[in-house]
Amino acid sequence: MAKIFARYIARKTTRWKTRPIETQDKVFTHLIETATQTKFGRDHGFEAISSYSDFVERVPIRDYEALKIYIEEVVAGKENIIWPGKPIYFAKTSGTTSGVKYIPITAVSIKNQVEASRNAILNYIHETGNADFVDGKMIFLQGSPELQEKNGIKLGRLSGISAHYVPNYLQKNRLPSWKTNCIEDWETKVNSIVEETIDENMTVIAGIPSWVQMYFERLHAKSEKKVGELFQNFKLFIYGGVNYEPYRAKFEDLIGRKVDSIELFPASEGFFAYQDSQREKGMLLLLNSGIFYEFVKADEFFEPDPNRYTLKDVKLGVNYVMIISTDAGLWAYNLGDTVQFTSLSPYRIIVSGRIKHFISAFGEHVIAKEVEEAMNQGLLATGASINEFTVAPQITPRGNELPFHEWFVEFEKKPSDMKKLIETIDRSLQKQNSYYFDLIEGKVLQTLKITVIRQGGFNAFMKSKGKLGGQNKVQRLANDRSVADELEAYKA
Repeated sequence: MAKIFARYIARKTTRWKTRPIETQDKVFTHLIETATQTKFGRDHGFEAISSYSDFVERVPIRDYEALKIYIEEVVAGKENIIWPGKPIYFAKTSGTTSGVKYIPITAVSIKNQVEASRNAILNYIHETGNADFVDGKMIFLQGSPELQEKNGIKLGRLSGISAHYVPNYLQKNRLPSWKTNCIEDWETKVNSIVEETIDENMTVIAGIPSWVQMYFERLHAKSEKKVGELFQNFKLFIYGGVNYEPYRAKFEDLIGRKVDSIELFPASEGFFAYQDSQREKGMLLLLNSGIFYEFVKADEFFEPDPNRYTLKDVKLGVNYVMIISTDAGLWAYNLGDTVQFTSLSPYRIIVSGRIKHFISAFGEHVIAKEVEEAMNQGLLATGASINEFTVAPQITPRGNELPFHEWFVEFEKKPSDMKKLIETIDRSLQKQNSYYFDLIEGKVLQTLKITVIRQGGFNAFMKSKGKLGGQNKVQRLANDRSVADELEAYKA
């Protein structure tokens, strides 16, 4: 049955992915026509929009803070503000500048989210022919499904909201129990999940890699077995939120063998892409899911009036800020994520970082993709493995030293040669980023330095910030010392 359904979904997907520009044009027209009589639509002259250039002229790029004046009216219970009627949920997230953010989710947008996560698995079944795992137990490490209410609209974490939409035919195979899923304290929750799953036939495990790693470590500690031996039918790992590559060696050691994986790109604002091939790099950009995409070159983003591009104008390998307009009423919304295209037929992307998360203390503009690739090269060269890392500039070192990039690394297995690790990472970064190369060559910066964080240090740091588990992630890099200075307390 799964294979038959997967074949049907694959055919539907082929229809829109082979007509990408036409598909996006239809989404654009539908969004504008649907929202014309909303307050936002009236304020921005949607009635007069007949082309993309009209839209660009009338609707500026906004982040949450700039859209907040409209969202606050939605939160207050008003109707027809940014989308017809009211949203059925708010996804509650923590913003760095906006405090708590309330991201609207409509009936149609949650439907698209659920279908995208389902289709990612069905696509995998269609491509590989592997479907045995659907008969085993599945676990999705997520936030609590308990929801609050604000002016008649339910609110919670996206993963908790999504838990209410698991299809009936999967409920009997789904773990953990509702009671365990509602536990707020992450460490208590993981221990309870271990107890509930250790004797089960687990075939699919999903979650953010850093928190799945904690689950695997506790399984291993309790059973004294590799995860792949404990769960002999474990076939598929589904993940999103962070780049998996820095964690891969550690995961393969914990599992004891290789398993297939599917990368997802979901967010409270929408489900944007999933890995559609085990052979090709990147994730398929979802063009038929109620989201219209625009792109701004990352190195032009902070200019007064940067160029905005649609799909037909994007190029391979360029770092773009992704801008979205959605069927939940987000308009020319800066998601904050940066992406690069790995294929234009079909359109596939990788997530390269966050537009606000970079190091450019000296004009180098180093991004997350570059440091993650450099770390991966270093680990391969030295046989090391890590639990977590982050990078920050050291602008005022002691004495007469040159400034440098400081890498805070928690090792699972230390490198055979620390000097070689540092040199390999630095060489890779210079190769990827010409500005960094020039700064090293010109002796403006010295070679990076590694500060070793004690075992469990990153988890302790995240716990101290109230961000242990769930959808929380360690910030990969920053242009200041705010994270770095706090990590000093967790040095080995």
